[in-house]
Amino acid sequence: MPSRKTSIKRGTRQVLKNSAYEHEVAAWLMHDGWEVYEPKLDNGHCTDLLISDGPNFYRIQIKTVGARDEAHRLKNSWKESRVNWVVAFARNSNWGYIFPAFTVKERRLNFDGHQRFEQTKKAFLKAFHLLGQ
Repeated sequence: MPSRKTSIKRGTRQVLKNSAYEHEVAAWLMHDGWEVYEPKLDNGHCTDLLISDGPNFYRIQIKTVGARDEAHRLKNSWKESRVNWVVAFARNSNWGYIFPAFTVKERRLNFDGHQRFEQTKKAFLKAFHLLGQ
């Protein structure tokens, strides 16, 4: 069995983890029938994924946070963009939240209207579908 024998720089390790979360969300959404696009360059638009149901397109920003609990306050880093939804993953746990992009400076992850999910395809898609209700 292969094993890593080289070290990875701390910054590189974080980029790999963040990218893995983005790919996981992309796979879950494709399983649900969405067309998923990944921008070649995300400079200023805060769009990690662009999804489409055919006639409509939506922008998604994916964040990873070192949250101690679900009342963690997430800073708005997408306020100048047209992001529709934000997905926040707790790096040190197995849960996350999906919610419409907010315009205030920061907000609790467990704010009313934010949908909590366990980090599985089924739980994520259930939370994602609740956003439209």
